[in-house]
Amino acid sequence: MKVIAVNGSPRKQWNTALLLEKALEGAAARGAETEIIHLYDLNFKGCMSCFACKTRGGPSYGRCGYDDDLTPILKKIEDADALIIGSPIYFGNVTGELHSFLERLLFPYGTYTEPPQSLFPRKINTAIIYTMNMRKEQARELGYFQQLSGHERTLEEWFGASESLYSFDTYQFDDYNRVVADRFDPGKKAKRREHIFPLDLQNAFDLGSRLIAEPCSP
Repeated sequence: MKVIAVNGSPRKQWNTALLLEKALEGAAARGAETEIIHLYDLNFKGCMSCFACKTRGGPSYGRCGYDDDLTPILKKIEDADALIIGSPIYFGNVTGELHSFLERLLFPYGTYTEPPQSLFPRKINTAIIYTMNMRKEQARELGYFQQLSGHERTLEEWFGASESLYSFDTYQFDDYNRVVADRFDPGKKAKRREHIFPLDLQNAFDLGSRLIAEPCSP
């Protein structure tokens, strides 16, 4: 079993990356081979609207035909048994880097038929981990859950079972005194980091374990 994690954050050792790593630990504890991919290390673009993936009889039908650093990553995902995606929330949605990745990942597998069908070769489990500076109540008031749920629905339609994990009110800076962020209480942020974030890490571990323990139906 192979589990791929995709980090849509520019930071490799912070909230999103730590949760992804913990999810991979959960999968590895059940015997899975794991790998994390940091999108900000790659040179790639979003969908180029070339429609090679939709060209009837074309060599790239059902696959992204654009060649860049993302090409081998997409192949790895096609060969994987589970996929975990992670991103901080920027302006109410995933990072631009992750959005570009999702364009390249998802568009080729969706057919322009009625009803639409998935060209992904089999069913795999997927999950999305979101981290955000906002409290849960604020995110709900601003409609974040409704907006972000679209990613999960598409992953479920294209690949199989999908679930999401949210980490709220995250600790953003090593030293709050060095940045202009007076609206936040550093003491409360540190306390939440100490007491709540470990629970999020455990939830991520459990998520990774479930992806292997409950394989998607073929």
